Amino acid sequence: MPSSSPVAPPSPIGLLSASLRRERERMGLSISELAKRAGIAKSTLSQLEAGVGNPSLETLWTLAMALDVQVTRLIAQPKTRVQVIRANEGATVASEQAHYAATLLAVCPIGVQRDLYRLAVEPGAPRLSEPHPPGTIEHVVLCRGRAQLGPTDHPVELSAGDYASYSADQPHTFEALEAGTTAIMLIEHT
Repeated sequence: MPSSSPVAPPSPIGLLSASLRRERERMGLSISELAKRAGIAKSTLSQLEAGVGNPSLETLWTLAMALDVQVTRLIAQPKTRVQVIRANEGATVASEQAHYAATLLAVCPIGVQRDLYRLAVEPGAPRLSEPHPPGTIEHVVLCRGRAQLGPTDHPVELSAGDYASYSADQPHTFEALEAGTTAIMLIEHT
């Protein structure tokens, strides 16, 4: 299994550059079209997408409004590529009824489409999946057995009761490591 080594977070302008490109492409806009909608120079937008410059808060606001997103979506640190919540971790709330507790695993944004699957997987060759549309996230709760899953370049191993989420808009994999492995998978499409 690949080792997990710390990666330096991207610079603020690097985050903005990647976010602007991602959101512009999500809306199907050219640089010229977005610059016109935001009321800024095309050269300014080109520089920002190239990771050059120091935009004002006003520029960020006009770009966010033109892209129909919150400013924080343009400048926030991305979530880790793979989030894992082990079976004994997470914010758990117990019910007044005996033998019932709920653990919050993920909060989904408004307007996201979801598909829910129950998986039954046996050991063998890993299932390799091509990237889904941009912004797609897969959430997996392993119910029984063990599996290795996630981005093909950084899969994680889960045991029964563990949870993981990862971007599915890149190549990803699922491999059962024990017979009778079962899981619940929720796929979010934006």
